[in-house]
Parts: sequence; structure tokens; C-alpha cells
Amino acid sequence: MAKKGQTFQKYPVELKREAVRLHIEEKWTYRKITAHFQIQDADRVRKWVRKYREQGEFGLLDQRGRKEEYQDTDRQIERLKRENTLLKKCLAIWKEEKLKPSMRLFDK
Repeated sequence: MAKKGQTFQKYPVELKREAVRLHIEEKWTYRKITAHFQIQDADRVRKWVRKYREQGEFGLLDQRGRKEEYQDTDRQIERLKRENTLLKKCLAIWKEEKLKPSMRLFDK
């Protein structure tokens, strides 16, 4: 558990990426990677590998205060597609409602 005022070691994305690569491709053990890069927390590399497998490169980014540039682009694209579809439906309904009064003039 973190203590008040305690600071944590931050690791660059390049180091995380290399550690994950060594474990997955080169079959290095977590202990060997931890010793090689002088990582203090023994479970840190295991967490990086798990996040990488779940989320890809995005999982290795520092997500505290999650910035717009860090958002998962696939999810953002899907959200925008759904939003566009909804807006197109709304526009079609609006146009239909707008045309109904003018169509009544011709029906008389």
C-alpha cells in the first residue's frame, strides 16, 4: 500500500516494450528481465506482459489522467461511426418532419 508522499518509479515505454519483447520472443524469465533492467518490483514485468496481451501497445502507456491522444483509436472510431449513424437517422427524421407541412399544401 502506498504511503502518503511516496513516489513511484516510472519506466519509459521503450523499456516496457523491450521487456515484453524479451519475455515473449526471447523467452526470458521475469526474474532475468527484472535483473537486467534493474526493475525494483518483481511483478512489474508480469503486469506489463499481461496488459500487452490484453490491450497491445496501448496497455504499456501511462494512462493516469488519461489524455485524448492515448485513447484506443479503434474504440474511438467505432464510437464516431455509431454517432454518425445516429445523426443520419435524426437528419432523415427531421427532413421528413419538415417536408410534411409543405406536402399537405399540395394535397389540397
